[in-house]
Amino acid sequence: MMIKNTNMRWRLPLICFVWEIAMIVLFGVFVRYNDEADPHWPEYMKKNNLTLDIENDFYFRYPSFQDVHVMIFVGFGFLMTFLQRYGFGGVGFNFLMASFGIQWAILMQGWFHTFYEGKIHIGVESLINADFCVGSVAIAFGGLLGTISPVQLMLMTLFQVTLFAVNEWILLDILHVVDAGGSMTIHTFGAYFGLTVSWILNRPKLARNNDKEGSAYNSDLFSMIGTLFLWMYWPSFNSAISNHGDAQLRAVINTYLSLAASVLTTFAISSAVNKKGKIEMVFIQNATLAGGVAMGTAAEMMVTPYGSVIVGFCVGIVSTLGFKYLTPLLAKIRLHDTCGIHNLHGMPGIIGGIVGAVTAACASEGVYGAEGLKKFFKFEGEYANRTPSMQGGYQAAGICVSLAFAFVGGTLVGCFLKLPFWGDPTDENCFDDAVYWEVPDEEEEVGNHYATTDAAKQV
Repeated sequence: MMIKNTNMRWRLPLICFVWEIAMIVLFGVFVRYNDEADPHWPEYMKKNNLTLDIENDFYFRYPSFQDVHVMIFVGFGFLMTFLQRYGFGGVGFNFLMASFGIQWAILMQGWFHTFYEGKIHIGVESLINADFCVGSVAIAFGGLLGTISPVQLMLMTLFQVTLFAVNEWILLDILHVVDAGGSMTIHTFGAYFGLTVSWILNRPKLARNNDKEGSAYNSDLFSMIGTLFLWMYWPSFNSAISNHGDAQLRAVINTYLSLAASVLTTFAISSAVNKKGKIEMVFIQNATLAGGVAMGTAAEMMVTPYGSVIVGFCVGIVSTLGFKYLTPLLAKIRLHDTCGIHNLHGMPGIIGGIVGAVTAACASEGVYGAEGLKKFFKFEGEYANRTPSMQGGYQAAGICVSLAFAFVGGTLVGCFLKLPFWGDPTDENCFDDAVYWEVPDEEEEVGNHYATTDAAKQV
């Protein structure tokens, strides 16, 4: 098979070096440590009557940050290694994208949320939010996996992080919605942005010209590593920026139960829709995570433990049926979705947004307490007159805003990425590491194996 020369030797180094130099300049001009990371922290403690060093947010947030960080680089990275000839690209390009994305996200989110006195002030919560932002890009990348070049991925990251920051600012600061685990800001936006870009970059002859979009026993096993890391750490993802105390604990419990329920329904539906009653690994790799996605918005809310189980039960069914029946239908309307992000992040993200809107609208003083209700939804200042039913309406509006940003932004970015000079692979070269990576020749590997074995015998 002929491998097309994509001229990455000058394209990729150019974009990496230029953008990293730009990051150095921008960080030098704008970014500073916040009070909790500054050497003057003892003075800050004294000024604000803080008596224990443990009151530094680092001690509350860093364990969750570690978990989220592992999810972005290990969880999402290895989840994308299911393609039998695209393991390097799945985990490697995710590594590249995330490393650039977190830097740009710190700047973009900083300008919107922690910019004062002409500087962006960052702490551990800034790092968590940057990982969240990059998570939405990883989701979008899943829909395009194996069909775009690393340069296109870097360009998409630049624009998507920018759009994410604006969308997040509108939802959290203007609409004043609650979305701790990002069902709307991360999953819904990321999934439908990626699907829109995929539709714009459509390759109508891909299925006819390429038969490499498949998994193998070992590649599916590697992908399950990503699934298990994501599944175990998802409670941290949904609770990482929650309010300390009861809200954070509720987010962990609700997510934990929802995830557990989605596993059972995924196994059940996977077996039920197979003519021989067998389980398909692609469903287990993905739909078992749907409970975490759907619990994102309402994670901190009083969903109740049984309500969390119901959410996980339902989205496990929806996600698995989506992989079985909806993905083939989308392919017929020229919408290619390599990782099935519509089934894992898109539909469960919307369901999660709806669950959050309904739960917020049903909130009452009897459930939260008079002061607890105001404190939880931050009904103060310009939002002091907002009622739970109004909050539910704004939560629903947040879903619509995220979808609008995804569709409009995805269309514009997709058209830009479709320009013919970004080094994208031909249809025949998609889903193949050999286009962008030095891949050991299989025959050479076998020869080296026997040579090593013979040498060992001689010793």
